Parts: sequence; structure tokens; C-alpha cells
Amino acid sequence: MSSKATIYSFLFMGLAVTALLIVAPVAYAVSLSFYQMDSFVGAPRFVGLDNYARMLSQWVFWRALINGFIYSLGTIVFQVVLGIGFALVLNQVFPGRNIVRGLSILPYLLPTVVVVLTFKWMVDGSIGVLTKVIAALGLPPVQWFESPGAAMASVILVSVWMWTPFVTTTFLAALQTVPSSLYEAAKVDGTNAVQRFFHITLPMLKPILTVIVLLRAVWMFNKFDVIWLLTQGGPVGATEHLAILSYKQAFGQFDIGGGAAVATISFAILSVAVFIYFRLFPLDTE
Repeated sequence: MSSKATIYSFLFMGLAVTALLIVAPVAYAVSLSFYQMDSFVGAPRFVGLDNYARMLSQWVFWRALINGFIYSLGTIVFQVVLGIGFALVLNQVFPGRNIVRGLSILPYLLPTVVVVLTFKWMVDGSIGVLTKVIAALGLPPVQWFESPGAAMASVILVSVWMWTPFVTTTFLAALQTVPSSLYEAAKVDGTNAVQRFFHITLPMLKPILTVIVLLRAVWMFNKFDVIWLLTQGGPVGATEHLAILSYKQAFGQFDIGGGAAVATISFAILSVAVFIYFRLFPLDTE
């Protein structure tokens, strides 16, 4: 088989898998949003755009959208800032650096359910480690999952702890591509560490930073498992975002069309956001 035939064979297989596992399910979900269905095996009734109009007219949708933006923005800011900071530290030379680098990726490797259960144990009202520490400091107890603000802070905290290593590892790998001669020349000119970071490191790594922020935004806006395992969208919808709302509509209230409509709107919002993002921050390396 010629090299060109091999290339086309792999291309065809890739397109076929993408069409089967991504394009087809997305198209099916979009089609469901135009029907009224009580279950996936029930008789569908075509209702056009009624599901969209109904969901857009409900306050729970707009609350979920706002919660999604708060959760995404909070997690992205902390993940990027902490991840870059840790990467800069791990890029320095110190004893045991390779061991510390290996340990830094561990939170990213842990199953989500393990992290969530551990956090719930740490904040348990009776035996939790954090609960004991807060009490020892003489501070008032924190209602982690009963207070709307504390519940949102909890899901952001757990998400940041789990996925900051991704940003750290990616940015650390990118730091290896920056020529050391640039830093040496800057030191000769009398610049300090902060000046070198803003005038050399960030400009050189702008493309990778652009991709990191985009990926984190897409993943966090769609993140389901952490919020569902921690709060299930509560209390009183304080942590319910579009992914949770879509699930509850489809499988909790047996409103398949409404759930599909919410999921489709979420997909459309992300598509527009990605388009605008690339217009504002093009992936140029010049």
C-alpha cells in the first residue's frame, strides 16, 4: 500500500469515528429538541421551536446560564493563575525537582468521585478535618453545601484543585521551548523577574496560553460530574448550570425535548463564544 493510500485510510477512519461518535449523537440531540417526548421510547410529537421558547422564558434557564458563567470564570482564573505560578516554580532548578514535578500531576489523575468524597469527608460537620481546623481557630462554622455562596465556592475549589495540574504541566512544557539566551540577554540589560515574565515569557507563550484558556473554558462550562456529585445543582439551584439543568429536564422531569433544547442552546453559546474568542485572540505565532 502506498504512503498516500495509507494517509487516506487513516483519514477516512478518523472521519468515520468522528461522524459515528460525535456528529451523529449531536445531530440526534438537536433533532430531539424539536419534539415533545416523555421518554426515549415514547411517541414523539413535533412541536418546532416550542421547547426553545419555553425554556428561554423560564427563570431557571437564565439562572443556570449565570451560574455557568460564574463557575467557568472562577475556575478558569484560578486554574490559569495558579497553574502558571506553579509552572514557573517547577521550571527552576532545585533539589528533587523531578520528583516534585511528578507529584504535581497526581490530582489530575485521581478519579473525580474519589476527590469529591474526600472533600465531603474533610468538610463533614462532625469529623471533618477542615471543620475541626475552623473550630480550633475560633471561626464560625461554614455551611459548605447549605449556603448558596459556600456551595459555589466549594465546587470551584474542588475543580481548581483537580485541574490546575493540567495548566501547570502544559505551561511547564511550553516553558522548555523559550530560548534561555533571551533571559540571559534580559538579565544583562538589568531586568527583574517580573519584567522578564511579562516581556519574554508571556509573549513567547501566548499561543499555548490562548489554547489553555479556550480548553478550560469549554470543559468548565460543560463540566457535570463534580457539581452533580457535590451538590446536584443545589442548594435551591445555586450551583445548577446548563449541563445540570439539561440532565434534570430530560431524566428528572422526563422532558426530553426541553433537556435537548437546553443542551443545544449551550452548544450554540459555546460555538459563538469560541468564534469570538479566536477573532479576539488569533493563534498566530508571529
